[in-house]
Amino acid sequence: MAVRITVLGCSGSVGGPDSPTSGYLLNAPDTPPLVIDFGGGVLGALQRYADPGDVNVLLSHLHADHCLDLPGLFVWRRYHPNPPEGKALMFGPSDTWSRLAAASSPQGGELDDFNDVFDIRHWIDGRSERFGALDVLPRLVSHPTESYGMRFTDPSGAVLVYSGDTGVCDSVVELARDADVFLCEASWTHDPDNRPPHVHLSGAEAGQIAAKANVRELLLTHIPPWTSREDVISEAKAEFDGPVRAVVCGETFEVHRSS
Repeated sequence: MAVRITVLGCSGSVGGPDSPTSGYLLNAPDTPPLVIDFGGGVLGALQRYADPGDVNVLLSHLHADHCLDLPGLFVWRRYHPNPPEGKALMFGPSDTWSRLAAASSPQGGELDDFNDVFDIRHWIDGRSERFGALDVLPRLVSHPTESYGMRFTDPSGAVLVYSGDTGVCDSVVELARDADVFLCEASWTHDPDNRPPHVHLSGAEAGQIAAKANVRELLLTHIPPWTSREDVISEAKAEFDGPVRAVVCGETFEVHRSS
């Protein structure tokens, strides 16, 4: 069985009429289930595909649309009638505990110490981590808060790269180099004069990065409800001559090594 990704949520910045915000369930042989990002609505979507008590969590960054369904997961792990044994694993930026402890607090001015349900660890830029059979390489990308893209490699050599939230930067190109599947954010249409730099990518920029990195397939995600999906896809296709599409909530895709 190949690495399989199920899109739990793919709406950028805010939830949309057809999708929660960012969250992706990753299943692979000999690997515990992983959820990459955990934005609003992801916990409910996850229940269609997996027991939330079984998953480990990998966070690209701590903006609300990528992590704020986690307080609900803390409740699930603590108060479910059949609670899971032991702790789950969570990897994230250096301030993961403090920011999520504040978000989960039942009282203003207090912190919810969720170390009882999660073993919290921090990404280090460029240092690979092992999850079952998968190697995961995090790289800092260009975003206003500490943010990581991730490169997943399975034993066959198949590679999935997730951009996280990023502007144009060398590290995301390096991370995506020769990837079989590049799951890349594209939050805006291309108008350099009407948006801040180093926050998000346009469809054109996602396509340019995919072309420069020589990826096999480009999957666009994190498109906000106010951005035209069709325009973003068209922009990316104009810059990258490989397969391009935008993911949808509930979709499952597999990652295979290119021949």
